[in-house]
Amino acid sequence: MTRKQKTMLFRIIIGAVLLIAAVLVPYTGPWRFALFLPAYFTVGWDVLWRAVRNIAHGQVFDENFLMALATVGAFCTGFFGEGEYPEAVFVMLFYQVGELFQGYAVGKSRRSISSLMDLRPDYANLETGGEVEEVDPEDVAVGDIIVVKPGEKIPLDGTVIEGSSSLNTAALTGESMPRSVDVGESVPSGCVNLSGVLRVRVEKEFGESTVAKILDLVENASSKKARAENFITRFARYYTPAVVIGAVLLAVIPPLFMGGWGAWIQRALTFLVVSCPCALVISVPLSFFGGIGGASRQGILIKGGNYMEALAAVDTVVFDKTGTLTQGVFQVAEIHPVGMTEKELLELAALSESWSDHPISRSLKEAWGGELDRAHVGEAKELSGRGVQVQVDGRTVCAGNRRLMDEAGAECPEDTAAAGTIVHVAVDGTYAGYIVIADQLKPDSKEAISRLKERGIKTVMLTGDSKAAGESAARELGLDEVHAELMPAGKVDRVEELLKKEQRGGRLAFVGDGINDAPVLSRADVGIAMGALGSDAAIEAADVVLMDDKPSKLSAAVRISRKTIAIVKENIWFALGVKALVLALTAFGITGMWLAVFADVGVMVLAVLNATRALGAK
Repeated sequence: MTRKQKTMLFRIIIGAVLLIAAVLVPYTGPWRFALFLPAYFTVGWDVLWRAVRNIAHGQVFDENFLMALATVGAFCTGFFGEGEYPEAVFVMLFYQVGELFQGYAVGKSRRSISSLMDLRPDYANLETGGEVEEVDPEDVAVGDIIVVKPGEKIPLDGTVIEGSSSLNTAALTGESMPRSVDVGESVPSGCVNLSGVLRVRVEKEFGESTVAKILDLVENASSKKARAENFITRFARYYTPAVVIGAVLLAVIPPLFMGGWGAWIQRALTFLVVSCPCALVISVPLSFFGGIGGASRQGILIKGGNYMEALAAVDTVVFDKTGTLTQGVFQVAEIHPVGMTEKELLELAALSESWSDHPISRSLKEAWGGELDRAHVGEAKELSGRGVQVQVDGRTVCAGNRRLMDEAGAECPEDTAAAGTIVHVAVDGTYAGYIVIADQLKPDSKEAISRLKERGIKTVMLTGDSKAAGESAARELGLDEVHAELMPAGKVDRVEELLKKEQRGGRLAFVGDGINDAPVLSRADVGIAMGALGSDAAIEAADVVLMDDKPSKLSAAVRISRKTIAIVKENIWFALGVKALVLALTAFGITGMWLAVFADVGVMVLAVLNATRALGAK
C-alpha cells in the first residue's frame, strides 16, 4: 500500500472506533448528532472538501457531491424526526472503504503492468577513449559504442560488434526461451543480457528505440477509448443530474399531497446514495486497463480499448503468407533432373546463383552444402523477372522461370506445377530439369488456425506465391480460403471484397509483418503485425502488435479481448440492474439507507473485483 492508502486506512479505523463509541453512548437528546460528527469528519472531510472545490470549479454533479449531499442530508433529517446519524457516518465510512479498495486494485494493476513493462534502462555504459562510464541513455548518440555486461538491460537498439551472448526477451515477447546473438546481429533495447559481455554500436537514439516506442504505446493506450468507455462517460454526464433532479422531486412532490416531509426527504437522500455511478465510472476503464495489461504480459501490445473491442468482434482473419504463417526461410524441397543426376543439376543451379545473395540463391547454395569453385563461373547476367544467365565452363546455363526457358529455346514440360517456387535450368538451350524451392510453415501455424476456427473465426490467406504453393499451404493448415499470385494492390482489393461480406457487425483483422503490408493493415478493421521485435514499421503501422513470431498468439489476443469485453458487459448490466431495482424500491419506501450502501459501495467493490479478472486474462 502507498503512504496515502495507509493514511486512509488509519482514518477508517479511527472513524470506525469513534462511530462505535458514539452508538454506545446512551444519550438521546437533541444534541445527539454531535456525538457522530467526530467520526463523520474523520473519515469524510476530504469528500466534503472535494465536493465544495468541484462546485466552485463548475463540476457539480459527481460522486463527491452525491455522497456529501446524501450524508449531510441524513444529519439534517433530525429536524424532521429521528436523524439517521449512524447511517450517515456508516455510508461515508463504507464509501471510503470502497475508495481505498478501488485505489489498491488500480495500483496493483498498474504495478503489474509496470513490472511487466519495466523496460526503461537506468543507464548505459558508454565507451569513450578506451574508458567506460555510466551515462543516461538519452545522452548516447547514434554510432556510439556501448558495453552491456551480463545481467544488464540493453539500453538502446544497436548491432553487436564484439562478443556473443543469450538475451532474455520475456519483457518484450512474453517468451522465456533465450535468444542467442552474435557479431553482426541486431539487438533491441529492453532485453536482458544473460551471459557474455557485448559491445554494441548504437543504431537509434533512445527516443526512437524499441523500448521507448513500446513504453509510449502502453502509456497512451488509455487515450484510445472503446465505445463502452465513451458510453459510460456520456451516461454519467446526463445520469447524475437526472438522479439529483429525481431526488428533489421525490422529496418535494409526494409530501405536498401526502404529507410526511421527513420520511420523503429520507427516501430522497437514500435515493442519492443508491444513484452514485462509481461502479460504472471506475470498473469499466479498469477492465480495459487490466485487459491491455494482461495481453502485454504475453507479448501482445493492444494500442487502446477501441482496438480491443474491435478484436473481440473479429469474425474473419486474413493472413499474409510469407513471414506470417511461414518462416520466410526458403529450402530446396524437390530436385527433378533431366539427362543428368540430381547432384549435377543442383551444382549447376548453385553455381549459376553463386554471385547472388537472393533468398532463393542462398537456399540453392545451402542445399549444395560444399564449397563452390567460382573459377568455373564466367560472365553472369541477371534477367529481370526471369532469372539469370551464366557461363559455366564455357556452357551457357540459364536458371529461372518458364519465360526464361522459352527465350533460351529449351522445351519446358507442362506438368511442373509444384507447391513452391520452381527454378528451371537449361544448358546450351537444352532443358536440364527443375528444382522446387519451398518456404517452411511455422511450427504453430496449424495450431493457430485450428484455435481460431474453434472460436468461429473464418481464416483466409493472401499471398503473392504461385497458386500451387498457396493451395498446398492452405490445405496443410486447414484454411477456409486462399488467394494466390496477388500483388500488394490485389491484396487490398481482396480485403475490400471480404469487408463487403461481413455480417452481423463482425470485424475483419489482417495479420502481416507490418512492413510490406502497410496498405492492407490500414484498410482492415484491425491491423495486426507479428514478429515485430525491433521492427519500427510494425509498431507504428498496426493496431495490435504480436512481439514474437508465433501465430498462436493471435488466438490468445482474441481470447483476452473477448474475456475483457465480457467483463465490461457484466459490470455494466450488474451495476445498472442493481441500481434500477434499489432505486425503485427506495422510491416506494421499501428500502433504507443500509441497502442503499450496498447498492452503491457494495456494487462498486464487486464490479472492481470483477474488473481485476481482466488483468489475469490468458
